Amino acid sequence: MPINDTLARYSDLSFETAFAVYLLALVLFVAEFTAVRVRRTTSELVLAAATSSVTPSEEPGRIVEPPRREWSDRLGRMGVSVLIVALILHVGSMVLRGLATARFPWGNMYEFVTVTCAIGVFAGLIVLRRPALRVLWTFALIPVLILLFVAGTVLYADAAPVVPALQSFWLPIHVSVVSVSSGVFLVSGVASTLFLLVLRGEKRPQTGWGRLAQRLPDARALDRLAYRTTIFAFPLFGAGVILGAIWAEASWGRFWGWDPKETVSFIAWVIYAAYLHARATAGWRETRAAWINIAGFVATLFNLFIINMVVSGLHSYAGLN
Repeated sequence: MPINDTLARYSDLSFETAFAVYLLALVLFVAEFTAVRVRRTTSELVLAAATSSVTPSEEPGRIVEPPRREWSDRLGRMGVSVLIVALILHVGSMVLRGLATARFPWGNMYEFVTVTCAIGVFAGLIVLRRPALRVLWTFALIPVLILLFVAGTVLYADAAPVVPALQSFWLPIHVSVVSVSSGVFLVSGVASTLFLLVLRGEKRPQTGWGRLAQRLPDARALDRLAYRTTIFAFPLFGAGVILGAIWAEASWGRFWGWDPKETVSFIAWVIYAAYLHARATAGWRETRAAWINIAGFVATLFNLFIINMVVSGLHSYAGLN
């Protein structure tokens, strides 16, 4: 089927615009992070409650003005609004690419990374919607922008039909499930990384990083965020591996052949299973479990880039020359 070059150009333009708007959202979130007040310790909160015996509302005859929204909160709300616009442009670029090629738009690494980043941003909009967690966008958007930059430069592929091996109804089923799980794992990996950094900052509160870490949510909130997102993504990733095996049997006559991508996918699944087990085991549920979660995310990135771009196998459909 011929390619619609006009829609393909609009798709690329929408992708480039989305990247620029994502960058603007990051600037706003960084501004919010620098303007947010340092998180107070428990002892400071208790002392503040004890010293405030009478509130302005208890004084007779006084009209209490509603508290003005802090500047950091305004910046954060602006960042979320800009982020939503960027996501709409991002999704629009994928829809236009699909219409231009008359297929589902995840037939090469450029398209797969694009859809994975979009799902990661969408998942972030859900789990980071509370103002206390919104400052995490400063760190969550950085890997998204890096991945999109790599996708738009190194991994970019012109709009074209997919190779014959991918012309199957299993493509949207298998790849969509893996993309969703990978996008949510992105949020989980960032949360575990920040969890370890906050713990380190709490041990050295007077250092530069210690003061920086006090602007982040507390370690327990980050640990819970990493655990809950992994709980959601882990069964999806497992289902994606199983669906891939079913597709392999339909295409190659075997469910499993220890192809490099199959092998590393299985290793990543085992690592995430180990994280969930460690998270529920005394003595492992804090720093050790977080390191395992980070290792799982590294294995996922290794599977996405190194296996597709360097190692030759049956899954070498990167779309690179």
